[in-house]
Amino acid sequence: MAVPLRSLLYFLLLNILISHISVEVSAASIMIYNKCQFPVWPGILSSSGGLLAKGGFKLAPKTAYTLRLPPLWSGRVWGRSGCHFDKTGRGMCDTGDCGGSLFCNGLGGEPPATLAEFTIGQNQDFYDVSLVDGYNLPMQIIPYKGTGKCPLVGCLSDLNLKCPAALQVRSVYNKRVVGCKSACAVFNSPEYCCTGSFGSPETCKPTSFSKIFKSACPTAYSYAYDDPTSIATCTHSNYLITFCPNNRRPR
Repeated sequence: MAVPLRSLLYFLLLNILISHISVEVSAASIMIYNKCQFPVWPGILSSSGGLLAKGGFKLAPKTAYTLRLPPLWSGRVWGRSGCHFDKTGRGMCDTGDCGGSLFCNGLGGEPPATLAEFTIGQNQDFYDVSLVDGYNLPMQIIPYKGTGKCPLVGCLSDLNLKCPAALQVRSVYNKRVVGCKSACAVFNSPEYCCTGSFGSPETCKPTSFSKIFKSACPTAYSYAYDDPTSIATCTHSNYLITFCPNNRRPR
């Protein structure tokens, strides 16, 4: 049966409108830029919104990769360093390893790893750079095209250069310091992990170790209850994650 021209035009216009609305709803994106002078293997773990880019890939120096986010996505992005994978995608990384695979596929990174964390909301986004699981690479989050305060957050310093001996992680290949563990991971005590009798903002305070992190990286989470100076908000924004924002050289 033939469709009247008016009905056909209405149908086409309706589909264009629906498509436009769909694009607007899922318009948020994250661009990951490797400004380091060595490869970084980003890892991605979604807590809501589904798997992105198989959870990981290789990013050569001076290159970028854009992830289109589904509505209301939340998750984390981190950088893996010193990775060696075979043709099947099996291998290992000095830091941030996710089960010995190029594609993390829903697995988180092994600490220590600098984390970029996001909760994309309908009316407001929350984001931060966290050192609660330790540190491995300098990282910065820059929001753009959003509204609100939308501050830059991150850790631009090379904490591996000032990491206390007890927290150091060294490369299996050249024995250089490639990561700095959290005190919780090393000592596993309530005082450092903010658990038990230290499981509240009132009882869990900065320690000598977390103060080293906070001094070097004032806008990053240094321990579990570091919310007031570390969590940021923006509305309807896109985000640029940069590894080595100060253009770190190979070590």
